[in-house]
Amino acid sequence: MGTGQELYKKAKMLIPGGTMLLSKRPEMFLPDLWPSYFSKAKGCSIWDLDGKELMDMSIMGIGTNTLGYGNEEVDAAVMEVVKNGNMSTLNCPEEVYLAERLVELNPWADMVRFARSGGEANSIAIRIARAASGKDKVAICGYHGWHDWYLSANHNGGGDDLSGHLLAGLSPKGVPLNLKDTVYPFNYNNFEELLNIVNTNDIGVIKMEVLRNFGPEDNFLQQVRDLATQRNIVLIFDECTSGFRETFGGVYQKFGVEPDIAMYGKTIGNGYALTAVVGRRAVMEAAQTTFISSTFWTERIGPTAALATLRVMENVKSWEIITEIGTKMRNGWQKLADSHDLKISITGIPALSTYSFNSRNALAYKTLIAQEMLEKGFLASTNFYASTAHTDSNLESYFNALNEVYALIAKCENNDFKIEDLLKGPICHGGFKRLN
Repeated sequence: MGTGQELYKKAKMLIPGGTMLLSKRPEMFLPDLWPSYFSKAKGCSIWDLDGKELMDMSIMGIGTNTLGYGNEEVDAAVMEVVKNGNMSTLNCPEEVYLAERLVELNPWADMVRFARSGGEANSIAIRIARAASGKDKVAICGYHGWHDWYLSANHNGGGDDLSGHLLAGLSPKGVPLNLKDTVYPFNYNNFEELLNIVNTNDIGVIKMEVLRNFGPEDNFLQQVRDLATQRNIVLIFDECTSGFRETFGGVYQKFGVEPDIAMYGKTIGNGYALTAVVGRRAVMEAAQTTFISSTFWTERIGPTAALATLRVMENVKSWEIITEIGTKMRNGWQKLADSHDLKISITGIPALSTYSFNSRNALAYKTLIAQEMLEKGFLASTNFYASTAHTDSNLESYFNALNEVYALIAKCENNDFKIEDLLKGPICHGGFKRLN
């Protein structure tokens, strides 16, 4: 057991859940054996606490680093801020410059508010939209964070209404019961379900991801836009995950449908904390009729990093590069699976790709991949978030290593081996579980 694993054992005694983010819990990858902590990150390489270099062929900071770790131009801008001062009694001018740039990238929009996390941005957008519409009830489609307004959906009659929105079994304990029946989930591409929600409830806001695992069918997004317009409902597109991955801005651009509010996060600061809520003036000015304010939303590093990140992304056309790399990854997975007669299902957009084995042992195989690839010098699972730092050479070495693991999985499928005999620890978690 390495230094990182030992430190994580201590962390679970000191931090509820062990860490701040579900997606970074070692139990999601390789319980007891995942390195857990890093000492350095550069390009697409990470060094653990014992100094071992690992190639990150998994989630690249949960999708935050599309320009790779430690991009020199972004880091140089941040270091200049550190030297000149990150915080003061006065405001930083960069927040104005960034707001202006985001309005340029979203010509339908007029105003911007900033935060530092996706959950905050989602909550800000909901507060503003409710204030603008004068109504409490919200229809949602997708994952929108951890705050009360969102988790309250699991107080509804079904008891786990968010199970179809990426994370099943999320407990609404601690969320006031009187928020019950204020948020109504609907399924993507099911316009009739949304229409029924709007017809039977006093909906003031529709909030949704433009896409995640698959795109719109039967003009779905335009139908939603038309419904919102006809019923005077505020339409919010959550682009915290999808933004700047297939276009220079929101993925909504691909479909020609514009929201009233859009949020951006993850990619916009290349690992530095910055999220943005962009919207039409008629909606955004409702922020002044309520209270939305936080000291550290005014720090200087976030907007400085975002301005530099936008500049680099535009210069190199990062969205085209990561889409091409992600497509190569998906093709490689499928080719490898076919060569070993394994059945897999691939989902997501190319730059945010995930696959699963069509087998009752799917989670065990996912665990085996993390285990075996770690020994070969890779952080790997059954997903891949592309960055401009990933090269064809990286992909080649990754697939050469993965081929050996797929051979083991094929033997398990053919009953030559028992998967339990190959694993050195517990099977990884498939969702939310209490850890300590």
